[in-house]
Amino acid sequence: MCADFGGALPREGRAAGEVVGELVSLAEGGLVASAGPRYFGFVVGGALPAATAAEILVAGWDQNAWNSVLSPTSAAAEQVAGEWLKELLGLPAGVSAGFTTGAQAANTVGLAAARHQVLGEVGWDVERDGLSGAPRVRILAGDERHATTDRSLRLLGFGSASLELVKTRENGVIDLADLRDRLVGHQGPLIVCLQAGNVNTGGSDSLGEACRVVHEYGGWVHVDGAFGLWAAVSPLLREQVDGLELADSWGCDGHKWLNLPYDSGFVFCAHPDAHAGALAYSASYLVTSGEREPGEYAMESSRRARGIAVWARLRELGRDGVVDVVERCCSLARSFARQLEALGCEIGNEVVLNQVLVSFGSDEETDRMIAAIQAEGTCWMGGTTWRGRRYMRISVSNYLTTEEDITRSVAAIRSLRQT
Repeated sequence: MCADFGGALPREGRAAGEVVGELVSLAEGGLVASAGPRYFGFVVGGALPAATAAEILVAGWDQNAWNSVLSPTSAAAEQVAGEWLKELLGLPAGVSAGFTTGAQAANTVGLAAARHQVLGEVGWDVERDGLSGAPRVRILAGDERHATTDRSLRLLGFGSASLELVKTRENGVIDLADLRDRLVGHQGPLIVCLQAGNVNTGGSDSLGEACRVVHEYGGWVHVDGAFGLWAAVSPLLREQVDGLELADSWGCDGHKWLNLPYDSGFVFCAHPDAHAGALAYSASYLVTSGEREPGEYAMESSRRARGIAVWARLRELGRDGVVDVVERCCSLARSFARQLEALGCEIGNEVVLNQVLVSFGSDEETDRMIAAIQAEGTCWMGGTTWRGRRYMRISVSNYLTTEEDITRSVAAIRSLRQT
C-alpha cells in the first residue's frame, strides 16, 4: 500500500477533483469492512446515518471546539450531549464531561485528575512541581486490565512498573478479597483502576463493592469502561455495573458500542475541579466566555467538534434506541455462543455481554479456523490468548447486525470445520 501512495512529492499540484479520484482508486484495495454487520474481530461499531452526516458537516464547518468563543455551536452541542450521556449512564448530577479521541485519552485524563486530587490532598502541586520528589502514589489494577491503563501511567510519569496487580477471578473480574488484603493498613495517596467490560470476556468488576473498599482508605477509583460501561443503559444489564456511580472518574468510547464515527471517547469526573485543575491552562491571547469551556476537560487545544456527531447520534436513536442496540448485541452474542456450542465448539467464557471466546480444540486448530474464516470472507473474527489458551474472539457491537448475520457466520464456520 505504501508503494501505491508513495513516490516523490510532485512539484506542481493537481485539481482537487483529480486528487480525490486518485485517492479513492488507491484506497479501495486496502479498506477494511469494519463498519459492516458481520465484522466481529474487535469491539467495533458502525456509524449511524445522522452521526455520519454530522461528521461531514463538522468537516465542512471546520470549527475549533476548544472553547465557546471559537465555536458557540460546538460548545453548546457538547454540553447538551454530555448531559444526555450522564443521564443514560446513571452518573451523578454535577459530574464533569470531556470529549476525547477515545478510551485511551479518556483514561489518561481520568488518571490525570486522580493524580491532581490525591497528591493535592497531601499538599503536593503536581502540575507545578511534577513528580520528582512527590509523595509515592500507590496504584492498583486487576491483572486482566486493558493495556491502555499501563500506557496512561507511562504518559503521566508514573511508569507501568508502578502498578500493583490484584488477582482476578472467573471471567477476569477483580478479586475483592485480594484487593482488601492489599489495602489493609494503607495510608497516603491511592488510585485504583477498575474495569467495566473485560476485553476478552466482557465481565465487569464488582464496581460498587470495590469503590466502597477503596474509599475507606481515601483512594480514587477510575473505571475503564471502554465498551462495558454501556451496560448501564439497559435495565436488563445494569446489575453488571452496579455501583458505578460511586467511582471518581470513568472513561469510555463512543466509536464502539455507541456506533459513532472515529474518533470519539468520553471522560467523566465526579470532581470537576480536579478534572479542570489537571488540564486547564490560560494565555494572554485566549479569550473565554466565562461559561463551561470544553478545552478544560480534554487534552487537545485545537479540537474537532466531536460533540456535534454525539448530539446527532443520540437525537437519532433516543434513549430507547440506545438501549435496543446494547441489548440486541448481547442477545446476538448469546445466540452466537449457543449455535457454536451446538457445533461442538468450546465456549471459554460466561457470555455476560457482547464477547464470546471460542476454542476449536487445540490452539493450532483454533488458529487455523481464525485464518480460514478471515480468508473465506463471510465474516471476520480475530484471535486472542486468554489464560494460556488460544481463542477466536467474537465481539458483537454493530447496530446493523441481525440474527441472520449470526446464522450465516455460524454456517461459514461449520463449512470450514469440515474442510
